[in-house]
Amino acid sequence: MDSMPQPADEPAADRPARLNVGDPDLRKTRLLARECATCIFKPGNPMHLDPGRLKHMVTAARGDAGYIICHSTLPYAGSPVPPAICRGFADRYRTWQLQVMERLWGFIDVEPPDPDPTRAPE
Repeated sequence: MDSMPQPADEPAADRPARLNVGDPDLRKTRLLARECATCIFKPGNPMHLDPGRLKHMVTAARGDAGYIICHSTLPYAGSPVPPAICRGFADRYRTWQLQVMERLWGFIDVEPPDPDPTRAPE
């Protein structure tokens, strides 16, 4: 008996569930208001990515989801900011997926998480 294909919105056993960058209350897509302190697109490689890793990430994003989620908003980062699209990516690449998101729902700018959680809010 052949197995049924997995619906696109359900994770396959070998692939984690896709993170949601949509704000359910505002019905807009979360986009960082500016690059985070350690944006992968900042000069000097502040995330210490291996050679070729950034190129691989961009190539994969341009062919798949159409965007990169900011690493500082990923669940493992312990951020109070829910997953949001990387501003560095969005400013450099106008994928068709980002264009559709902008036209259908629009973006809501969210501040990147503070890299120093001990600092008092201004």
